[in-house]
Amino acid sequence: MRVGGTNCDLETQRAFQDLGVKAETLHLNELIKRRNLMDYQVLVFPGGFSFGDYVRAGVILARWLSAKLDKELKAFVEENRPILGICNGFQVLVEYGLLPGFDGTSAYPEATLATNIPQGYNCRWTYLKQENREKCIFTNKIPKGKVLKIPVAHSEGRFLFPRERQQKLLEKLYENDLIVFRYCSENGDYAEGKYPTNPNGSFHDIAGICNSEGTIFGLMPHPERALYWWQQPDWTRQEQMPQYGDGKLIFESLIDYSTKKF
Repeated sequence: MRVGGTNCDLETQRAFQDLGVKAETLHLNELIKRRNLMDYQVLVFPGGFSFGDYVRAGVILARWLSAKLDKELKAFVEENRPILGICNGFQVLVEYGLLPGFDGTSAYPEATLATNIPQGYNCRWTYLKQENREKCIFTNKIPKGKVLKIPVAHSEGRFLFPRERQQKLLEKLYENDLIVFRYCSENGDYAEGKYPTNPNGSFHDIAGICNSEGTIFGLMPHPERALYWWQQPDWTRQEQMPQYGDGKLIFESLIDYSTKKF
């Protein structure tokens, strides 16, 4: 789904199509007009700068969804149909209250994705450690502890909880198996907030989380930009590259779940 300011929607669509899945890009206005969200098995909010990221990243699109598509989106969530939010899409899911979703959809944001530290747009390749034990359906093909290489490209990716509650809420993330990816070094050591291994100052090196059912997943890195061998930053220095990059594993996991469910 796209609106003004969305990007990487075509790359995301191509990722699904390359893996044998029918996918299409729709403008939000089309979904509002058609009222046919339930015709789809999976919903993806791709990256970009929806509505220019005015006010703060993702908030205008989240409020627009709440005003115009709330009934359909709630029905989609209640049936545990997968929702993926990439970068700006992650910001939208948090602003809407779908993530972290400790007790279902919240009426207000329970976290935020704030301005990077150091400030500014940061586009670089990062390493992520898979932290989820078994809940997240988007990582069922990724062993716990595996390190993935996927790029980020954002200005507001610093995952935060309210300071007075951050430790308690972090414990809830672990208790409910909601942490999916954390920023780490190539050998799997956690970034511990250190730049550039942690590219945005995100609390606890958090790069991606899921909801309590594991069917809604948001992450700041871009798996659609790590799908093919020729997208890798070092492909010209390698004698032989695998056909696909690590981003494929996320899409494959989602497709595997959806194929079995639907």
